[in-house]
Amino acid sequence: MEKFKAYRIFEEGGKTGGRFVELALDELDAGEVTIKNEYASVNYKDALAATGAGKVIRRFPCIGGIDAAGTVTASSDPRFKPGDAVAAHGLGLGVSHDGGYSQYVRAPGDWVVKLPDGIGVVDGATLGVAGFTAAQAIHVLESFGLKPAHGKVLVNGATGGCGSVAIDMLSKIGYQVVALTGKDSEHDYLKALGAAEVLSRNKLEMGKRPLEKTQWAAAFDSVGGEQLAWLTRTMQEGGLIASFGNAGGIELHTTVLPFILRGVCLIGINSDCPRPLREAVWKRIAGDLRPRHLDRIRKLSKFDDLPGLFQQALKAQARGRSVVRIA
Repeated sequence: MEKFKAYRIFEEGGKTGGRFVELALDELDAGEVTIKNEYASVNYKDALAATGAGKVIRRFPCIGGIDAAGTVTASSDPRFKPGDAVAAHGLGLGVSHDGGYSQYVRAPGDWVVKLPDGIGVVDGATLGVAGFTAAQAIHVLESFGLKPAHGKVLVNGATGGCGSVAIDMLSKIGYQVVALTGKDSEHDYLKALGAAEVLSRNKLEMGKRPLEKTQWAAAFDSVGGEQLAWLTRTMQEGGLIASFGNAGGIELHTTVLPFILRGVCLIGINSDCPRPLREAVWKRIAGDLRPRHLDRIRKLSKFDDLPGLFQQALKAQARGRSVVRIA
């Protein structure tokens, strides 16, 4: 039986770590759809899982990688046929089910999406969980009534994968985007993606009052912690905040005043959403939200570079989307 390469995560001697292994197809977790995997992305969650820096993996051993994109080779699910270009992202992939750091991936049909026309497998992997989350956040906030005419939209954690794609998408559909970053060397990059203005987190005066000057119609936040608390204090009347990350901490210290005096809405975004919403968001990714700058956002690397890419992610040294060529 043909062997293929995969990056598997183990717990040995009380320590978590990963290494490349050779596997056969019948050693993968079961699933209706078998994919010859071509690309996978490197997310902060992947780095936490592979190094043990975070308690992410739900079972050992497990092939890492919460994103995968490639071509169907076999399917017992009638929605997919050999030759289909597909992506799989999130849900249990790379956490409780063998994931995308493998030359073959086998996944449940409900976890797989056909890539829309014009979005190839490398773009599918570049989008992955991060790009999907950005699009989902836009879709959900607009369902709450957000429109470009309402005012400035702040993207916090702007140089990350989700932030970069959000800037690209938001600016494309007419929003005035303000990017907030702690990386002062990346202002030109953010403006090239569509940010009308870039703020340096290193020079940010957050204040301590329960309510600060109103500034933002909406905010997209992948940081959490103190910075998310600041956002609640600076939203406009009826402002909307999409929260989808915790790079700056999981605790949120604020007051009820932004919510009861300004009608601010704090909306959680979970990319492991029901399939109807998943399909609606991918439809928008193929339409009005189709990114223009994925070539600029992604950095392609070799499969063998994974361990180093995990360290870059943990040290916040990565920009945009790190994508590895699996095939």
